[in-house]
Amino acid sequence: MAESVTRKGLDPQGRIEREGSLGRVPRAFRPVVASARDRLLGTFGARLHSAYLYGSIPRGTARVGRSDLDLLVALREEPTDADRAGARALGEAVDREFPQIDGVGTLLYGRARLLSAAETYDMGWFVACLCTPLLGEDLAEHLPRYRPGSRLARETNGDLALLLPRWRRRIAEAADTEAARRPLVRFMSRHLVRTGFTLVMPRWNGWTSDLTEMAEAFGAYYPGRAEQMRVAAARGREPAGDAAVLRSYVDDLGPWLAGEYARVHGVKGQDLDLDLDLH
Repeated sequence: MAESVTRKGLDPQGRIEREGSLGRVPRAFRPVVASARDRLLGTFGARLHSAYLYGSIPRGTARVGRSDLDLLVALREEPTDADRAGARALGEAVDREFPQIDGVGTLLYGRARLLSAAETYDMGWFVACLCTPLLGEDLAEHLPRYRPGSRLARETNGDLALLLPRWRRRIAEAADTEAARRPLVRFMSRHLVRTGFTLVMPRWNGWTSDLTEMAEAFGAYYPGRAEQMRVAAARGREPAGDAAVLRSYVDDLGPWLAGEYARVHGVKGQDLDLDLDLH
């Protein structure tokens, strides 16, 4: 245990270890995973290249009745509208069948896109380090081994400035109720905490998906914003649909974080030298 904590999610060579495994799936969620696996095969058939779990269920930290099932599906071709409709129907069916989950989210990508140069530091890294193989050939075999460097930080979360206008529109268009705002608070809180963490990730020199650890790592380098990030981490776990919270995210914490990110790491998509381990 002490050794894994010291390495902070890295292997002995300083590369990010893959988090999660099927062996860590809590017993209560194993029937959910089995049902999703079978439904994926029935929904996509020969178009399916591979499928993955990610999030709290394969990390072993899922909470019954609170956690959702997160899936990533790689198709042999780019997904179609029919594929997206099939994924939605699959998620709705699994969500209805199993009360221990609170929703199903499915990301759909074509195999070629996930392995493209443009996605190497974004969705490629996501598959290689944050996804647990469930079906098919593991695309991680075709991807690099990653270190927690500046380019990884930039390509995973260096687009916050572009997202903020969309967030403002989503807030404006949401119904003026606590229930309608709650998922926005949850989503934006988690995104800001993860962005804050990846801002400091190269200096912290490690990886974690735990929101509390992310906020604490960030706070060690930005004490003036530490409490904001700790509160955001708490809201990411237990959100309340407070309109003032959403305004603070898009008017204060978000713009500051986007500016600091650009200053430290640059803007996503910049053509800078690679800092991954290709061996």
